[in-house]
Amino acid sequence: MGITAMIPNMTFQQLMDEANSRWGEIWDSGAARLEIMLLCPRKERKLLELHGDMIEHGQPVMGIFHRPRAEAELISQQGFDPKAASFQFLNISNADMGPWMQQLVTQEGWLRSTVELAPVPFSLDIPSQRTFEKRTILCFRHPSLPPLGNYFLPYPISALIGKAFVSLPRRQAAELARQQAEILGVGLAKPEPEIVEVPVVEPVVEVEQVPIAVEDAFVSEMIPEEVESVALPQSAEQPESTPTVETPSPATPAPPVVVEESVPLPSGIPEIDDSLPIEREFRALIQELLDAGVDPADMMTDPRLEDITERALAQEFETWPVFMQMVS
Repeated sequence: MGITAMIPNMTFQQLMDEANSRWGEIWDSGAARLEIMLLCPRKERKLLELHGDMIEHGQPVMGIFHRPRAEAELISQQGFDPKAASFQFLNISNADMGPWMQQLVTQEGWLRSTVELAPVPFSLDIPSQRTFEKRTILCFRHPSLPPLGNYFLPYPISALIGKAFVSLPRRQAAELARQQAEILGVGLAKPEPEIVEVPVVEPVVEVEQVPIAVEDAFVSEMIPEEVESVALPQSAEQPESTPTVETPSPATPAPPVVVEESVPLPSGIPEIDDSLPIEREFRALIQELLDAGVDPADMMTDPRLEDITERALAQEFETWPVFMQMVS
C-alpha cells in the first residue's frame, strides 16, 4: 500500500520536472503515463485524496483537484451541478491505472466514459488564461453523478496549480517510515538490562528501579493501566526451588549459606502516551463527531477535519487508517 503526501502550490509539470530529485530510484522516467479525470460527490473528496493509501501501486500517482469558478455556468448548461461534485485530475502510470480503479469500479459501481477538455471561451475574461488544443481523456465517475460531456479549463492540465496529493508506493513509504523512526528514536536497539546484585549477608534487599525500553510509538495502547509485579526469571543453572544448605565434608570448612530470592519489578507502571499531537487532535475530533451522531460519510464535509487532515499530511501522519479504525 502507498502513503499519501500533500505538496502545496504545484503543477503536474513541476512534479514531473522534479520527480527524479524527489523520488530517486523509485521514479521510472521511462514508464508510460496517462492523465485521467475522476468525478466524485463533494462530500467524499477526502476518501479520494487518500485513496492511494489502500492501493498497491508501483509508481508515484499524482492528483490535483480543480474547482470550476467562472466556467461553472458552462458545466451547469449540460445538466451537471458543479457544486455537487469534486473534479480530480490524475497523472498515473499505465500499469497502475487498473489497480487504482479496480475497487471503485467493481465494488462501488463507478462508471467509465470520456470527457472532452476545452479552453474556457475568452468571453468569460478569466485572468491569465491560456489557450490549448481540445483533447478527449478517460473519465471515471461515481454512479450518483450524471455523465459530463465537456469540461472547460483556463489552462492545460499540465499547468493547473493547486494542492498536489502524491501517493508513493510501498518501498518509498517504508523508507519514510524508517527515517521517521530514527528521528523519533523508535525501534532502535534496546539498552542492555541493568543487573541488580542481591547481598548475601543481609536478608533485606533494596530494589532499584529497572528502566523499561519503549518498543514502539504505540506501546501505550498495549500496556494495561495496572500491571502486577512480575518476578525476574531464574537462570538455567538455578532452577526455582527451596534454598538448600550443603553439608560440608569434615575436611573442609563449611561455606556460608547463600539464599537467593526472586526480586519483583516495581508495580504501577504509568501509562505511556507517545502519540503525536496531531494524532490526538484528529482522534478527538472524530470521537466528537461520532458522539454527536454524525455519519462517517458526512464527516468529510466538516471544515475542521479538512484542516486537520492537511496538517497531518504535512507531518506525514496517515489519518485514513485511524479514521477507518474509529468509525468501523
